[in-house]
Amino acid sequence: MKAFYSDHFVLPLPEGHRFPMQKYRLVHEGVQNLCAGITLHEAPTTTDGVLALAHHPDYIAAVSSGTLTLSAQKEIGFPWSLKMVERSRRSVGATIAACRTALTSSDQIAVNLAGGTHHAYADHGGGFCVFNDAVIAARLMQAERHVQRVAIVDLDVHQGNGTASILARDESIFTLSLHGAGNYPFSKESSDLDVGLRDGTQDAEYLNVLQDALDQLFSRFAPQLIIYLAGADPHEGDRLGRLKLSMEGLAQRDQMVFSAAAQRVIPVAVTMAGGYGKNIQDTVAVHLQTIALAARHASRQITYFAAGSGDSAPSTTG
Repeated sequence: MKAFYSDHFVLPLPEGHRFPMQKYRLVHEGVQNLCAGITLHEAPTTTDGVLALAHHPDYIAAVSSGTLTLSAQKEIGFPWSLKMVERSRRSVGATIAACRTALTSSDQIAVNLAGGTHHAYADHGGGFCVFNDAVIAARLMQAERHVQRVAIVDLDVHQGNGTASILARDESIFTLSLHGAGNYPFSKESSDLDVGLRDGTQDAEYLNVLQDALDQLFSRFAPQLIIYLAGADPHEGDRLGRLKLSMEGLAQRDQMVFSAAAQRVIPVAVTMAGGYGKNIQDTVAVHLQTIALAARHASRQITYFAAGSGDSAPSTTG
């Protein structure tokens, strides 16, 4: 299984900033020690033309040239820098690469070791999100004629408001968001399927709700690709999450998504999304668990295709 990294493009943040920049380096290092058939690849960058699949040209220009207003930078949560621009482009590039890999390899799954920047709107960023990698990647896969229909399954604890806004009138991309009802963003957008959870929700309730949401997704829509935002922030140790999922509950969450995709032979691109553990090692452990489970899913897919379908993944167009 291929995993795409961009952690060496580090944002210069002021001391005490609450964004856990170091988690990306720690996840990258942890993947190197997993020994689970994972190959690591540097994330490619992204052109303005590709970013324009989701974003207004004026916004792209303001980010690239450093002319974002102070209020726009405050809404994003990052001070502007050339390194911010490069990291944001690479994070999008990694999700694009993961989608292409999932669609064209027998693994049928690939991972971005960052991404999940779902608070970015067409004309502004927000919540530590500059460009919306999932929307851009989904639309590029459509433009390249890999697929016609994509589902974005967003299991970050915060609603994917930017994603829902950009795709509000796009019937070819289904948006599912399972999130804390009382958590950020406090003014929600409308996804195709939103499920708000009460503070303190634990494993059993969460997994029952997720199963119902996945059943609804597949009864209403037939995706040819899933982009999965596997946030670590529903974990009970997350300082911004408010939910109470255990490591085992999060493992079952990931397995439910991967199993649902495998049963329907749908490729999956995974992004890490949020994670703000009181102990950063808890966040890293959640992300590494997701990546290890994705690699296990990939190995099962390879075995399936080798046994019954030759060396290549099935066609997902049409």
